[in-house]
Amino acid sequence: MLPRRPDYGVKRPGGGRSGSVMNFRTTVLNSGSGRRGSAVLPSVLTFLVIVASGGLLLMIEKGMLNSMETPPPRGDGRRLDLIRQAGRHGPAVDVDSQILQEIRNRTIRTMCSQKNMPHSIWSLSPLQRKTLLQHILVNDQYHFLYCYVPKVACSNWKRVIKVLNGALESVDVNIKMDHRNDLLFLSSLKPEEIRYRLKHYFKFMFVREPMERLLSAYRNKFGEIEFYQKKYGVEIIKRYRKGRAKEASVSGDDVTFAEFVHYLLDEDVERMNEHWMPMYNLCQPCAVNYNFIGSHERLESDAEFVLQHIGAPPYVHFPERQTWYKPVTTETLHYYLCSLPQKLLRELLPKYILDFSLFTYPLPNTTTEHCRH
Repeated sequence: MLPRRPDYGVKRPGGGRSGSVMNFRTTVLNSGSGRRGSAVLPSVLTFLVIVASGGLLLMIEKGMLNSMETPPPRGDGRRLDLIRQAGRHGPAVDVDSQILQEIRNRTIRTMCSQKNMPHSIWSLSPLQRKTLLQHILVNDQYHFLYCYVPKVACSNWKRVIKVLNGALESVDVNIKMDHRNDLLFLSSLKPEEIRYRLKHYFKFMFVREPMERLLSAYRNKFGEIEFYQKKYGVEIIKRYRKGRAKEASVSGDDVTFAEFVHYLLDEDVERMNEHWMPMYNLCQPCAVNYNFIGSHERLESDAEFVLQHIGAPPYVHFPERQTWYKPVTTETLHYYLCSLPQKLLRELLPKYILDFSLFTYPLPNTTTEHCRH
């Protein structure tokens, strides 16, 4: 009999809303160190006021938010206690990092408490609810729900889930991933079954810097996959490249990033392809109270935390990146964003502004001075 993975004192969630990502500890937030640097950079709460007042687009135009730095999100308020417990078995987490995590939790809580934001999946429109339920994977043996976001290591998470449910022998098996078979989606369940799992199961998702995710989708789908070149690339070139509207010889394999952005500007976010649909629209973090929101930037440690928390066997590990994987480096992202006409970028950011604000990613710095370097 194989040994179980040690849980380091981590308990499985047993409740509903009280275990959500919106929980936070006021004692930490009231700490004096939480105000460090507030005179220099706008705080997350100031950022929320800007969003609410409609002044954000002006600040994007003026480049006023380019210097605002916030780390990637790490999950709900209970995560601090869990980290402290795990810290006894590993490296300690500094207080400043814990405070910043709490600020991110308050950001989500504050944004999602607005009247115009959904407060349950049943308050979503039929199209929004359909998209959400089709992106939440269910595991009844380990009692968790995972909302997958394309281009945020979702293929590897699907491998893990298939190993946990017995469909795959190992996450390292060298086979092409089937993204539908041997997976249970929340959309296939009855309403009462959905309600039960949303209330009692551990719920998690992973996020990534929005423009980095977008660039990753562009390079992968239009640079490597013929299906996307023919389905989307041909249309994009005919629509946005002068003199090519009526050409029959367009192959769709040379779509420029600027042309792709033009296409996104004309798309309804709720009807986008999942690979470039905003993360907010895919997983609806205001309608679903996620217990943990991991980040692509800390993928290895955050994935290990999830595996420990759900009680996965020790032989189940998160897969290493494939040898063919081409990461989007900071320099690559910088090059593509600085090569875009700034007007296009200013028009694109509002489409993904909830991804930036809710998941506390800084807006890209594309000022002339920054791009010159």
